Amino acid sequence: MTASKYRRVLLKLSGEALMGKAAYGIQPEMLAYVANEIKEIQKLRVEIGLVIGAGNIFRGVAGASSGMDRADADNMGVLATVINSLAMKDALERDGVPSRVLSAIPMPTVCEHYSLAKSNHHLLKGRVVIFAAGTGNPYFTTDTAAVLRGLEIGAEVICKATRVDGVYDKDPLLHPDAVKFDELTYTEVLRRQLRVMDSAAISLARDNKKTILVFDMNKAGNIHKAVCGENTGTIIKGE
Repeated sequence: MTASKYRRVLLKLSGEALMGKAAYGIQPEMLAYVANEIKEIQKLRVEIGLVIGAGNIFRGVAGASSGMDRADADNMGVLATVINSLAMKDALERDGVPSRVLSAIPMPTVCEHYSLAKSNHHLLKGRVVIFAAGTGNPYFTTDTAAVLRGLEIGAEVICKATRVDGVYDKDPLLHPDAVKFDELTYTEVLRRQLRVMDSAAISLARDNKKTILVFDMNKAGNIHKAVCGENTGTIIKGE
């Protein structure tokens, strides 16, 4: 079995990743697929933290753009991440992968409240830790939450699984002439205004020298390759 390059990783999934080919919500087949991909890297004895977005249910920015109060809209999106996290935990547990959901907002009847001590305890026990409810604050995306939690737990790399095979100069799903980058610096991402992660997340990763790997999650085995050190997409790191 191929050895992992990393001991501990933070995996960031978009909420849309759980939709599959549907237009909304959670597709059970996609949950099962993602759970199996995570199971394969857990076999390498990698400690896994997971953050899932909420774009498949409700996106705070979209709500605010339609006239809602931004804080209220973001809080709705935060609650949607908890739904996705619980669904992912169920899929992982059914696939034999022990998992825990830790929420930044206290929800004692639903899941555990986040703390670094609890996170490290579960990770060291071999459980996948799913960080729900973002940072617990409006105006911050789950990208920022992913980098923040990755830094807190000492993840050696942030793995962002997307619907495309890396970072492009423009959306490759809309522009056939889009150019893919194999490697970028944080400064280049910010200067070019590349929409791989929001600027707060990229700045936080840059200030703390945390490498980000961006790859296509729809290609089976890509998460495994990423944690084993293969460049399956785009690497974002320092100068």
